[in-house]
Amino acid sequence: MGAAALGWAENDRGKEDNRKAAQYVRMSTEHQRYSTENQADAIQRYAEERGYQIIRTYSDAGKSGLRIQGRAGLTQLIEDIEAGQTAFKTVLVYDISRWGRFQDADESAYYEYICKRAGISVEYCAEQFENDGSPMSTVVKGLKRAMAGEYSRELSQKVFAGQSRLIELGYRQGGAPGFGLRRMLIDEAGKPKGILSRGEHKSIQTDRVTLVPGPDHEIAIVNQIFESFVHDGQSEVEIAAELNARRIKTDMDRSWSPAVVRQILTNEKYIGNNIWNRNSFKLKKRHVRNDPSNWVRATGVFEAIVNTDLFAAAGAIIGSRAQRMSDEEMLEGLKETLEENGFLSGIVINEAAALPSSGAYQSRFGSLLRAYSLVGFKPDRDYRYIEINRRLRGVHADIIRDTISGVEAVGGQVDHNPQTDTLTINEEFTVSVVIARCMQTGAGAFRWNIRLDTGHLPDMTIVVRMGQMNELPLDYYLLPTFDMTKSKLRLSENNGLSLDAYRFDDLTHFFDMAARAPLLEVA
Repeated sequence: MGAAALGWAENDRGKEDNRKAAQYVRMSTEHQRYSTENQADAIQRYAEERGYQIIRTYSDAGKSGLRIQGRAGLTQLIEDIEAGQTAFKTVLVYDISRWGRFQDADESAYYEYICKRAGISVEYCAEQFENDGSPMSTVVKGLKRAMAGEYSRELSQKVFAGQSRLIELGYRQGGAPGFGLRRMLIDEAGKPKGILSRGEHKSIQTDRVTLVPGPDHEIAIVNQIFESFVHDGQSEVEIAAELNARRIKTDMDRSWSPAVVRQILTNEKYIGNNIWNRNSFKLKKRHVRNDPSNWVRATGVFEAIVNTDLFAAAGAIIGSRAQRMSDEEMLEGLKETLEENGFLSGIVINEAAALPSSGAYQSRFGSLLRAYSLVGFKPDRDYRYIEINRRLRGVHADIIRDTISGVEAVGGQVDHNPQTDTLTINEEFTVSVVIARCMQTGAGAFRWNIRLDTGHLPDMTIVVRMGQMNELPLDYYLLPTFDMTKSKLRLSENNGLSLDAYRFDDLTHFFDMAARAPLLEVA
């Protein structure tokens, strides 16, 4: 081939490389109008009209556009571009809002600048302007970015107003009902549809949940707790010990602790009040504890099961503990508790009968860490994990017991090896149960670290993801060992089809796998 022909061939290859493109698609929720498939269709039409060949797709399904954290698709795109590991010269995006609804418009511009600096252009397929670097396109992009961020702010305000309205109407916004109460499902017209059992959720969007009194014997116990505390002068420690001695379980089917007793003594739902917005996490920013003046409160929207005066008397006793103690007395008590336990945590403080609540220490000294430092305690680790781990060991035992009961209820057979805690189902396959603690990153996202049992190699692992407070299971993953290529997993709130295909709200699917039909029925 001659030099001229070789030059033409290289020039053609260069032009061909310049027409290679990647596409980035994102949607916030499964119900969003512009799904990733619709975006991809529109981008494909744009690419065909402009002569682009799409060779790579970066996708973030079910991800908010408020920040880059948690958006694996966009993060990978930026990392590939910065590393120079791309065979494309253009990134195609449906519109500016799909690139992100960053609250700082400069952040959106920064990620586009990273692409431009690497010689890769970004084109917005559904926008009415060409992203050609002209003054007009720069002005329009800045305006569109600001509008995208403002949309999220306005939506956040509307959602907050809507949730506040539901609270004022007496509807429950998540969470367990509590001992002595139950969750009642009601339809759009306000008619009761039935009591929701533990782990059950509404299935119709227009349905609502409210609180109603529970069984009479639980209501009697709740009132006994208040009477013992207010009139008999018993502490939370003494009340918890008495309930445990009587073998009475909490609504979570666990033993009582002073912290659980105090939670009952201070929660206004027992006098019919609905309170929300104690803490907030707006626009994916840091979690903050709101001032009581900012709480959304609705009075008398539930049927009270405790006398209002009795509740107020209990609150006055708890509040007076901190009020009547000087800073020095509070710190001295904290120091004594440190010497007794060897470490401090919010749970340790709440379960110490002689101390005010951890919230009182936060209010008096600005934060628990400052109170810790004033008594010479510098945590070299998060000691909350000690308490959480202790609690999760109980959850693990509960799940094992419930799994055995569920399999036997559908006619299956279970052999439990107490040494390895593995279950053999119907002499056919083995199962291991793993509890995944919920952890929060510095950016406010939730993560679950999972270590699969590689020693005994069960056929399946039931992974129980705990909720944000590590009190109740959030959901369950039924992971077949054959399909798992890694022994350690790190789950996010959404994990893509490769993992979420194994996710279930409860263990019904597992019990169906273990079910055995009678021989006559099979015949």
